[in-house]
Amino acid sequence: MVKHGCPLSRPPCPWPPRIAGILAEDLRPEERTVLVQIEQLAARTPAVSAAEILQGFHPSPRFGEVSFASYRPDPAQPSQAAAVKALESFAASVGNGSGGGLFSRIFGKKDNGRAGIYLDGGFGVGKTHLLASLWHSAPGPKAFGTFVEYTNLVGALSFRKTVEALSSYKLVCIDEFELDDPGDTVLMSRLMRELADAGVRLAATSNTLPGSLGEGRFAAVDFQREIQVLADQFDVIRIDGEDYRHRGLPAAPAPLKTEDLKRHMHAEFDGQTVAVDDFRQLVDHLAGVHPSRYRQLIAGIDGVVWRDVETITEQAVALRFVVLADRLYDKDVPILASGVPFDKLFTEEMMNGGYMKKYYRAVSRLTALAREGQNHEPS
Repeated sequence: MVKHGCPLSRPPCPWPPRIAGILAEDLRPEERTVLVQIEQLAARTPAVSAAEILQGFHPSPRFGEVSFASYRPDPAQPSQAAAVKALESFAASVGNGSGGGLFSRIFGKKDNGRAGIYLDGGFGVGKTHLLASLWHSAPGPKAFGTFVEYTNLVGALSFRKTVEALSSYKLVCIDEFELDDPGDTVLMSRLMRELADAGVRLAATSNTLPGSLGEGRFAAVDFQREIQVLADQFDVIRIDGEDYRHRGLPAAPAPLKTEDLKRHMHAEFDGQTVAVDDFRQLVDHLAGVHPSRYRQLIAGIDGVVWRDVETITEQAVALRFVVLADRLYDKDVPILASGVPFDKLFTEEMMNGGYMKKYYRAVSRLTALAREGQNHEPS
């Protein structure tokens, strides 16, 4: 397994460890030479400034060095190779004026292209990989963040200051574009329109076509104007295929027994920093930490261990946990867990409701991290 950090090279963690060294109880003598630094996410209350949020708008370490060349299209899905070509062409147009601002749209040469490109496809077909590849290929200044991170940015800076900050960018990439409530619909409609008018090129990924955003979540028919404004900003690129995280891979590992977590933790995370939490305590703690801070919440963590995972039954709690799952996946943080399997993390009603795509994405990503977390068997 590739190590996910090293105490000698990683910046010092701003929070003191809850326990330094090993957990001696319940360990055999030969295991007591293994060093694991233990922390607890439920004990962390990170603070982050608006400037720090803006500075963080770049691809996560998982996608820090990806490229169009490193994307592996499925030969059985020609739309994947076609998407690569379309994005390479789009990347070449960023910064050369082809997007046009409001002035050039009125007085300049007519441009039939739209300000943005929109990648529509199912889970795990590589949309984020391609979006990050676009970001790496395009000239700056540029921004890359999830939909939630942009709405959080508006909350931190104000709408007008967000527009002012991003209007000077050549490219704004929005991953996991979803509209969860009417307020977000109006907000993102205005933001995309104003950025496009300023000449900013836009790129987004989602599991939902632009004209269908919001369906099943609220009375989308009442906001068709805003939704149509969003849809008008993008040329849609469809990417077909199956979830690569499970393509040709073994089935997701079964949850561990709670009494086995420590031995697996020491086998998997020798010399690393691990956050060990009771699942229910962690879920309750997330209610007091704004999702914009979840990236800082897991800073310096190489792996997580969750005791007694249980099905989440409240929608608001589930949506917060989806954000945490996304941030863990961004950083490629392996998971060891006991309790219910991750495909039972959300209720059947949730998995078939208006937010089903969010929940399926979270289950897919958590399953991939759980698979990474069981690479080594304890001796």
